[in-house]
Formats: sequence, structure tokens, C-alpha cells
Amino acid sequence: QVQLVESGGGSVQTGGSLSLSCVASVNTWDVYFMGWFRQAPGKEREFVATISNMWNKYYAESVEGRFTIARDNTKNTLYLQMNDLKPEDTATYYCAARKDSGPYKSAEVYESWGQGTQVTVSS
Repeated sequence: QVQLVESGGGSVQTGGSLSLSCVASVNTWDVYFMGWFRQAPGKEREFVATISNMWNKYYAESVEGRFTIARDNTKNTLYLQMNDLKPEDTATYYCAARKDSGPYKSAEVYESWGQGTQVTVSS
């Protein structure tokens, strides 16, 4: 099991930016997909973005053009740069890892999860 530790959450106003990081306990060259999900109070966990170890990036429509996902396998770290934040982006953000290729939008296919970091966007 991969241990994942997120950092970088916080509070910003609408239009602001935040950067999240997630450090993995294993060599991430062996992890096919590393992604971000988020969960707002009373809502289901939803896909935000994911990146493969072939550098293919996939985004939820709601964040396309505002968020950028990246990974640095030399540091075993996943990143999420969030720009032009909106109040509807407020949620707990989770880092996730899936060792094999295949479906990537469903939370159920990711084997490992971080503890989450809170992002709050005020209007």
C-alpha cells in the first residue's frame, strides 16, 4: 500500500490560487495513475484530475483550464496548481494512487489515498 501525504490547502478569496502537493512513500515510477479527488460536505467524492506515468493528463470539465496537474517522479510527488478559484471549489482534496492502467475517473479504482487537505474559497 502506498502512503500518501497531502499539503498546501488553505483559504483564499474568489479568483485566488493555491498549490497542493502529495508525497508518496514509494517510487512513483511504479504508480501508473496519480490523481486528485475532492469531497464537499454532503456530496460524493468527485474526480478532479489525474496524470499517468506516460504524462497523459485528464481533468474534470469543471476545472479544465484553471487547474494544472503535474508529477515529479524523482521526488515521488504529485502537484495540483489551482488558479481562478471559485466558491464551488471548496472541498477536502484527496491525493490518490492507482498502480495499473485502466479507468481513472472512478474513486473505486484507486488503491491508496491520502488523509485530505482542506481548500476553502470565499466570495
